[in-house]
Amino acid sequence: MFPTRRDMLQTVSCGFGYLALQALCGQPGTALGAEDLTQKVPAHPARAKRVIFLCMSGGPAHMDTFDYKPQTGKEPHPGSAFEFAQHGESGLWISELLPETARHADELCVINGMHADTTIHAQSFLQLHTGDRLRERPSLGSWITYGLGTENQNLPGFVSFNTSKSSIYSSAFLPSIYNGTPIGVNGEDMSQATISNIASDHLSYSTRRRQLELTQFMNRNHLESRQGDQTLESVIESMELGFRMQMSAPELLDLSSESKETLERYRVGENNEQIGTCKPSDFGRQCLLARRFAEAGVRFIEVNHGSWDQHKNHRRDLTANCQATDAPIAALLDDLKLRGMLDDTLVVWGGEFGRPGIKPEDKSDATGHNSRGFTFWLAGAGVKGGYVHGKTDDTGSRAVEGKVHFRDLHATILHALGLPPNELKYWHAGRDHRLTGPEGGQVVSDLFA
Repeated sequence: MFPTRRDMLQTVSCGFGYLALQALCGQPGTALGAEDLTQKVPAHPARAKRVIFLCMSGGPAHMDTFDYKPQTGKEPHPGSAFEFAQHGESGLWISELLPETARHADELCVINGMHADTTIHAQSFLQLHTGDRLRERPSLGSWITYGLGTENQNLPGFVSFNTSKSSIYSSAFLPSIYNGTPIGVNGEDMSQATISNIASDHLSYSTRRRQLELTQFMNRNHLESRQGDQTLESVIESMELGFRMQMSAPELLDLSSESKETLERYRVGENNEQIGTCKPSDFGRQCLLARRFAEAGVRFIEVNHGSWDQHKNHRRDLTANCQATDAPIAALLDDLKLRGMLDDTLVVWGGEFGRPGIKPEDKSDATGHNSRGFTFWLAGAGVKGGYVHGKTDDTGSRAVEGKVHFRDLHATILHALGLPPNELKYWHAGRDHRLTGPEGGQVVSDLFA
């Protein structure tokens, strides 16, 4: 049996002739997977369009940052090791270690009643990101992208800077199109960090386009024999996204267009020397990139700084961590406010748990882990500024009022984005799964104005 003209076009010269015929016939040359990043309408009116999560891994000492615990009574007790002062019209108590962030006291909504289930770093960190402390589950950013898509089809919906664990940005059993895109992995120099596998200097744009179309044509033919294969469908979508990203992502990562004054405000490139547990991360560059990616329409952006795991030399290491992050965070809030983006951007700050306080006479300068009471703060997207929700006891050891679990925080973030937190589900392995887990999460409505 002789080959048809169509068969010949498909096989000769790597099939480029057939692609030309496709174009002439008006047939689509792009993937049409069941899942994509198309922007979706929120289920209910949303306060936020996007989230920037400032992740302080290792357990920030809440009593030396935002939860002031002075000495009370006759006997010394664990408490704040640094001085605090009241700031803004609200009189919010903030540590002396955070003078730049303190300028934004009236924008901060401080949650002093946070609590989690474990003091084991890896498990609590996983629960913070996925709602589950034991098994691989979709990350918060993946759930949000699954629910809302992205505002910019040439960029991923979810980006994670200076990331160390794939669980932070994994979509797990959600289609892989909802995976986060890591930029800067395991302490990589952030000035050199990029998105892998989107750059190509040896081929022209038109040739790369034709190369992708041939690959996608073969992928779609393969998909015809595997109907309903969501993994394959997601790969097809991901390849299309990767191609589109070649046009947008490199420009966003290039800070050469930013003014010297902007780079200085963000302290870009300054924290490149390790002090104690404070690791180099060029945190200022991360914050500036977060602003640029938020402006470009990325839905969920995670900025990572570690480690806040001060077991020894607490004062020295905590001071170094605060110095590395204070000015960049303030600059980010300044710019979001100036651009009118703080109105619809939810900024979240916190880590996997807190730390016990230090008694005044304790010369060891050492702390441990505390998951029973610690601090997060939110800003933007209509939260109550200059407001403190919940409290810990006089020694900061446990939350006693306004308690907020990670699943409640997740529920509140989803709600702010217009997503019903306990109804956002995905069918996997014979049952529905959700970010807020079997228990469900409570939206903390008191956090919003």
